[in-house]
Amino acid sequence: MIERIGLAALRRLDPETAHGLALGALRLGLGPRGGPVTSPRLATTLAGLALPNPLGLAAGFDKDAVALPALARSALGFLEVGALTPLPQEGNPRPRLWRLPLDRAAINRFGFNNRGMEEAAPRLARRPPGRIVGVNLGANAASPDRPADFAAVLLRLGPLADFATVNVSSPNTQGLRDLQGRAALRSLLARVMEARAALPRPIPVLLKLSPDLDDDALAALAEEAEAAGLAALVATNTTLARDGLRSPRRDRPGGLSGAPLLERSTRVLARLSTLTRLPLVGVGGIASPEDALQKIAAGASALQLYTALAYGGLGLAAGILAGLDRLLAAKGFATVAAAVGHDRSRWL
Repeated sequence: MIERIGLAALRRLDPETAHGLALGALRLGLGPRGGPVTSPRLATTLAGLALPNPLGLAAGFDKDAVALPALARSALGFLEVGALTPLPQEGNPRPRLWRLPLDRAAINRFGFNNRGMEEAAPRLARRPPGRIVGVNLGANAASPDRPADFAAVLLRLGPLADFATVNVSSPNTQGLRDLQGRAALRSLLARVMEARAALPRPIPVLLKLSPDLDDDALAALAEEAEAAGLAALVATNTTLARDGLRSPRRDRPGGLSGAPLLERSTRVLARLSTLTRLPLVGVGGIASPEDALQKIAAGASALQLYTALAYGGLGLAAGILAGLDRLLAAKGFATVAAAVGHDRSRWL
């Protein structure tokens, strides 16, 4: 009830201001209690990491790792902070975040706003023990060498994290998506994996893809990811598409996330599952147990959510996981892993 009242109050504010206040409340110790939801059916693995459940927090919610102690008490199975860049940067001018309540969605054009890797480092060093935490790697907008930026963040924060995600699919930094071109990506991943090899404890590296890629581009990126030795692919980031939206702010610039992304991102996920043997993380539009199972059925070994939390709060995660456990049992699956990809043909 307290969470519902708080959400109602925050929705009266500018969404970026509201988000900042929500993070502040978490830093003060407010928020969920009890820790990750788990069961023999929900416990799973991703890229060699043991997860109490498959549902994680996507990057963007806690860019600067300021709320890790509170987030560690949530139902979520793993957390991802960032995107973080070598130097602090303001990102794009405000306003740069819009709610689309009629569509249960959001549009953002943040542009990797964050306080930089050096400020995040001590907070990651003090993160709660026993929780899987990853870092989303970014590059400064004005950098003359963006691959070097990705490598620098990995070298600095990799020793403090359990995995890292290469983010070349955000639509909000000019030219960033160009790094999804085959030759550019090959060069970038070589730099990143060279940095990984220099870590005292090499960690899994993931690659986050755009939902706006065609099949040929997906196939090329999957091949490059495998050749580079990446551990998993994340499908997907936000989209530039605006199909079927009803909200008045539907034409704002930036990446669309939330419920309208569910079908598009799931189709990309299913297609990727036929193109690679790498495990997949399903992201985009998850707001219910049924959505979560849909992603798993399409080929996801793990999941992430973010936008739905703006409408349902962090408590939403516990409900999704409890419902997912029941759905898996009703369908005769003893584990999440047993259900991965069982209905991918529906999306192909």
